[in-house]
Amino acid sequence: MYPARAAVTGRRVQFMATCLCDAFFDDVARAAVEVLESLGCEVAFPEGQTCCGQPGYTAGDWDACRRVLRHVARVFEGDEPIVVPAGSCAAAVFHEGAVAFEGEPDREDILALGRRTWEFTDFIVNGLGQGTWDGRLDARVVLHPGCHNRGTPTVGAISQLFASIDGLELLETEEQEQCCGFGGVFSVAFPGLSGAIGHRRIAHLTAPAPDFIVSPDMSCLLHQRGLAERRGIDYPIRHVAQILRAASIGAGVDRPR
Repeated sequence: MYPARAAVTGRRVQFMATCLCDAFFDDVARAAVEVLESLGCEVAFPEGQTCCGQPGYTAGDWDACRRVLRHVARVFEGDEPIVVPAGSCAAAVFHEGAVAFEGEPDREDILALGRRTWEFTDFIVNGLGQGTWDGRLDARVVLHPGCHNRGTPTVGAISQLFASIDGLELLETEEQEQCCGFGGVFSVAFPGLSGAIGHRRIAHLTAPAPDFIVSPDMSCLLHQRGLAERRGIDYPIRHVAQILRAASIGAGVDRPR
């Protein structure tokens, strides 16, 4: 369920860094903030932020999910857009929150929170109206959209921005909508099945020999890289924000830490 959006009238945003940025992908958060600031945004970082609530939701512990989302609503108070460099975390707020709070007395508070929550590239194109990206990056890339971005404008936004970058070639892959097998706690509960799905996806993404495997979701990239590298496969992952930043400054993109 993708919520109706109010028009974005200002350039001040609240940035949700996500647990994955905090633990594994600090440069993705840095790149996303730099891109937003280059577009004239004032980026606020609420210090009390923790998780989006998705682990509790996917584990079936909706009480835990609701506790976390109530905390998110308190920390990200106000009317400003909340920008998230992860489609799955954004969807946890605007989609999974709406489901988990069915029948709850404070559901409207969570729905209002969801209406302000944007995936990073969706916000750039459809929130700020920035439909092109001025820059150059000589690279061949494949895109892994991530399951949580289905039914949202994110994939279209990425394709639109990438098409405007000089030198960047977005390659076709087989089974573009295929899952990579991560699925949050699914990969822990069913590692064999998760791994089999992941290796199939990795085979499709590496088939056209891209320079970079790009996604708006770090969890998918983390899962895929772990599977690939355990089999000795070089797997040069990049987040969309890192690609946009590199193109704007005409630089290469280093492997995320």
